[in-house]
Amino acid sequence: MPAMQWSRLAVIMAVLLPSLVSAAPRPNVIVMVADDLGWNDVGFHGGDIDTPALDRLASEGVELHRFYTTPICSPTRAALMTGRDPIRLGLAYGVILPWDNIGVHPDEHFMPESFRAAGYQTAMVGKWHLGHAQMSYHPNQRGFEHFYGHLHTQVGFYPPFANLGGRDFQRNGVSIDEQGYETFLLADEVSRYIRERDQDKPFFVYMPFIAPHTPLDAPQALQDKYKDINTELAPARSQQTDFSRRMAKQAGRPSARPMYAAVVDGMDQAIAQVLDTLDREGLADNTIVVFMSDNGGAAYSIGGADNAPLRGGKGETFEGGIRVVSLLRWPAAIEPGSRYQSIMTVMDLFPTLAEAAGIEPQNRRPLDGRSLWQGIANQQPVARDEWVFFASETPIYGHFNIAAFNDRWKLVQEIDQDQQVTTVKNYLFDIANDPNEYHNLAEQHPVLVEQLNRAVIDWRALYPINGTRSHLAPPPGWRAPLDWASYPRPLEQLQQRYAPSMAPNAQMERVLDRQHGERGRLIYDSHAPLASEE
Repeated sequence: MPAMQWSRLAVIMAVLLPSLVSAAPRPNVIVMVADDLGWNDVGFHGGDIDTPALDRLASEGVELHRFYTTPICSPTRAALMTGRDPIRLGLAYGVILPWDNIGVHPDEHFMPESFRAAGYQTAMVGKWHLGHAQMSYHPNQRGFEHFYGHLHTQVGFYPPFANLGGRDFQRNGVSIDEQGYETFLLADEVSRYIRERDQDKPFFVYMPFIAPHTPLDAPQALQDKYKDINTELAPARSQQTDFSRRMAKQAGRPSARPMYAAVVDGMDQAIAQVLDTLDREGLADNTIVVFMSDNGGAAYSIGGADNAPLRGGKGETFEGGIRVVSLLRWPAAIEPGSRYQSIMTVMDLFPTLAEAAGIEPQNRRPLDGRSLWQGIANQQPVARDEWVFFASETPIYGHFNIAAFNDRWKLVQEIDQDQQVTTVKNYLFDIANDPNEYHNLAEQHPVLVEQLNRAVIDWRALYPINGTRSHLAPPPGWRAPLDWASYPRPLEQLQQRYAPSMAPNAQMERVLDRQHGERGRLIYDSHAPLASEE
């Protein structure tokens, strides 16, 4: 072809290609979240539990090999939905417990709201755990047109699905009496939703399992399958996890590992059902499927998870608590069987999925996450020079686990606040060369430890003073409702304005906000300088 014709063809393609791309149907999106899955509990990591559906996602998609979450449940889910740091949301240190009034601030923007604004139909099927005291915290008020599932955690795997004796299974605010194994019920509902969808619109489905969270239970056939599984797991190399294991063994309690394995297998079967539904509907090629765990595996005595060779587990900020199993499949755009090695956090998922789907996030507050779509799609590394911070106070009140890390270094702090003394134990790891955290280099690099310690203090000073803490017991005399679906206070019974603080006026509130200093913030999402910074 003559050079002139090549030139004209290039011009024509330059004009037509953007319109062709924009005319392509937007991908469907399914985000699946396991609850407390261990790093070594999937087949593609060499685990001894059968996970053929997850192995299929790994072989047909990309493993997000350095995907990080917070070490506990509610903070991870808040970060996933908002793309924002849980420290800003008041949801960093503890989960939302049944007697808590807290939720994610209604002014925060949720991922499904952006997808819905872009023409998607949206559904959530599974465990919420992001607020239940007021309807303003309810899934149907946060971008989900359809909600089938539980407001709480620990509702059990068989009926009656309840938390503290109160019924907790609903469809769009109305209690339902579903029968069967909870994991399979979720798969049935997602499959039904996909089959009965509006075929003129793409869909966004959020599918957070309660599996494999305690209390563990599974169909008898799965229990029988794993009754002889190996229960002598490698040490977690963390005091809290290994101590609880030793105490359980000395007390003669049976290992949780066999039942845990059965629960993971059941979850994998549910995932397989959803993938088969996508195949039968002809949707697999243009559906983004994301899978992740909300935190590291619960490797303590009653948890049964295995995070080896990573250190620690759920509730801790060693790698076993925050580096989790994660996969992304999109056959139309992703090279199968690949592994992405750059750090990705749960806060990055919202902007990443938005860019992949070609939608504009509608958030008003700045996202703390960033899109890694181009890096994932093109297998290009993306540097993480800035620090990522995570924390937990669960389960012991006044005992904090903190992490600050980037591509090269990681600081882990264990902070104990007693009545008159606070003690801090520092661990510094060259995480790029010591990913399993064997070598504590804190004494060799005191200047770096102090630099990171100062950064942690500044980060923790962002926390709203009435955010979650590790309040594992209810207020004295508190009673649970009979039915959690009726518990959230209806919007029409709430005042239009958010409740003020105890400050007598706005000027004094700003003064008090600054005076709180490193203890946290009085004004939500305050950006004013602290008194100590002047």
